[in-house]
Amino acid sequence: MVNKQGQTRLSKYYEHVDINKHTLLETEVIKRCLSRSNEQCSFTEYKDFRLIYRQYAALFIVVGVDDTETEMAIYEFIHNFVEVLDEYFSRVSELDKMFNLDKVHIILDEMVLNGCIVETNRERILAPLLILYVRKLKGISFC
Repeated sequence: MVNKQGQTRLSKYYEHVDINKHTLLETEVIKRCLSRSNEQCSFTEYKDFRLIYRQYAALFIVVGVDDTETEMAIYEFIHNFVEVLDEYFSRVSELDKMFNLDKVHIILDEMVLNGCIVETNRERILAPLLILYVRKLKGISFC
């Protein structure tokens, strides 16, 4: 997830990428997606994988996949992810994500396991956050 200025707001890797190569990879991917016009397709090739991205206001959500994935399925997954964020944060903004990155990771982890989409139902995705919220209200610790 990146903003229009090219700043990474969230990144998650499901295959090993050397930590020193993260910045270079993200910079190249961001540059490729941000340089495309609105009239161009939201699917593009990059090295040995495909990029699927969607723009929501000032944020771009970019997913890199291999050739075994269906572009439209990933495109819809991105939309579902944003809808879940909107439901949880009530009209999600870039600041919501920055100040609640732990919750964004929980949502993503509920949806994707080992690089595979495992859940799309919003209620089941948000259930762990609801449990955390209720426990916090009741003052119950996790230890």
